[in-house]
Amino acid sequence: MTSTLIAPGTAIGKPAHRDPNVLRWLAAYTSSMVGDSVYYIALSWAAVQQGSPAQAGAVMAVSAVPRALLMLGGGVIADRFGPRRVVIGSDLVRCAAGLSVAALLFLTSPGLWPLALLAVVFGTVDAVFMPAVGALPARVTTRDQLARVQGMRGLAIRFASVVGGPLGGLAVALGGAAAAFGLAGLLIAVSVPLLISVRMRESAVDDQAEVDAGGADAGDAGEGASGRGAASGAAVLGAPGSEARGVTATAADKAPARVTTPLGDLEAGLRYIRAHRVLAPLMLAIALGDLGFVGPLNVGLTLLADERGWGASGMGWVLSGFGVGAGAAALLLTVRGRLPHAGHVAGWAILAGSVAIGALAFVPGVLAAVGVALLVGLLAGLSGALCGALLQTQADPAYLGRVTAVSSLVSLGFAPLSMPLSAAAIGAWGTGPVFVGSAAVCGLGGVVALCVPDLRRAELPG
Repeated sequence: MTSTLIAPGTAIGKPAHRDPNVLRWLAAYTSSMVGDSVYYIALSWAAVQQGSPAQAGAVMAVSAVPRALLMLGGGVIADRFGPRRVVIGSDLVRCAAGLSVAALLFLTSPGLWPLALLAVVFGTVDAVFMPAVGALPARVTTRDQLARVQGMRGLAIRFASVVGGPLGGLAVALGGAAAAFGLAGLLIAVSVPLLISVRMRESAVDDQAEVDAGGADAGDAGEGASGRGAASGAAVLGAPGSEARGVTATAADKAPARVTTPLGDLEAGLRYIRAHRVLAPLMLAIALGDLGFVGPLNVGLTLLADERGWGASGMGWVLSGFGVGAGAAALLLTVRGRLPHAGHVAGWAILAGSVAIGALAFVPGVLAAVGVALLVGLLAGLSGALCGALLQTQADPAYLGRVTAVSSLVSLGFAPLSMPLSAAAIGAWGTGPVFVGSAAVCGLGGVVALCVPDLRRAELPG
């Protein structure tokens, strides 16, 4: 008799918001994100104090280069060594770098070079940190709780953005940039013991018997390279995209472990995404949605507020409306844990959100703009959380770091390129046409989600 590596689909864990293991992970993630927010305040303040505005802008932007160039490699590292190890190592490096610069600023005035070096270090570490952070939830909870975890993660991000800014400003006011860097390092350091205490799901457990995916569905890939061989029937017995299900322990034990190179792992991950019936169109929908969203809601909103005479306070209220809407969407998923017809709902939410983005350029006053921004935040937060949960549940855990890396590269590497393009286009044609054009691009993401049958019918486990 042979026993299967895949457990019955009836394995259901605790609700994530009541699971101490998940709450420890959430506390670690929140502390790290608040530390990040304080770090950016400290870096921007120190750069302005040490150099010209142009030099300060260059220091703030330099971290984006290694992040974009190394992100895909970071996904390979997360899958090879396990996401928890990578996140712990990343936080240790970021903590040490921040505290070192804090000590340097406290003792002397070194100029811009240590700030630029710190930005490069953070950007390089982010390239491995972000894919690992995205792959970690699947290792600390069951599949049926991943949507709720996405909601909890969204609430943590909102909390960090609300608390981190004032906390960083207070640290700068009391002790200068050195104190703010020190505070950022300590907040990031808090996450390390919390992450060490988080228990990983070490056995390959599939909490859903059937998943409409292009590859074999399997459980935890383990915390190191040794776990990758047994984590996935596709990874052991065939190429990504095979339909292997229910692989027996005997068959897995007999299968020879394949030695792969990092480049081979990266190519395998890209092939896996391209061949996947849900992930491939999902990546396209995410890319289109982000490209149409980032420009208007960043540089476009600033130019719109200036054009309408809303001022900085009016723009702040509009951004607050967006934040409240996004927080409400995260809270909804945290409480509900699952929404039925996830692919369908995500597609319509992207479409409706694109209409709201286009309408933002034509509202008559600040109050109406706040209401529209709240709607944009709610719909964008809902679609983003659902897309993230679908990515988590559809991807084979053996590939999840690489899948997250591709998604992060789209959102954080390519989408920000739309900001200077949006600014130039608004200068040439005005806010209305550019907001409408961006809304059309964003809406194409919803069209993709609704027109691809496998993505439209995709469900979250529950």
